[in-house]
Amino acid sequence: MAGFGKKFTANGFDTRFGSSHQDWPTPDDLFYPMDAEFHFTLDAAADSTNNRAKEFFTKADDGLKQSWGKHIVWLNPPYGNKTGRLVDWIKKAYEESLTGATSVLLIPARTNTNWFHDLCLKYGEVRFVRGRPKFGGAKHGLPQPLCFVIFKPSGK
Repeated sequence: MAGFGKKFTANGFDTRFGSSHQDWPTPDDLFYPMDAEFHFTLDAAADSTNNRAKEFFTKADDGLKQSWGKHIVWLNPPYGNKTGRLVDWIKKAYEESLTGATSVLLIPARTNTNWFHDLCLKYGEVRFVRGRPKFGGAKHGLPQPLCFVIFKPSGK
């Protein structure tokens, strides 16, 4: 069988979509409509080059360890394991909604996972993203489906 014993690459996505960093800027066409609706006051996972709100937590601040207060939070979390697992960011956003924060997350739509069903679908509002948006200076759109998950304080 051709290719047996070689690393499987579906359409070469491993090289076209591999990333050595987790700080890709969010595409404007995804961010601006959400900001117009929510008016973000905090970016919980950013740096000075890609922040989307006046107040933001950097990698050194570790947004997973900070209180998000009653902010309206934008969160395009790191998808890798180097800065907390994705599920940790989702749990944090949900927990912060219980104390007054509104959070809008841009995450992979991993509908086959327990956390997607147990957290996102159960407690959040899910909006799927059409197409394959390009992040930052990437040549190709992301190969995985994305969604917004919105956690609001109870009663909102």
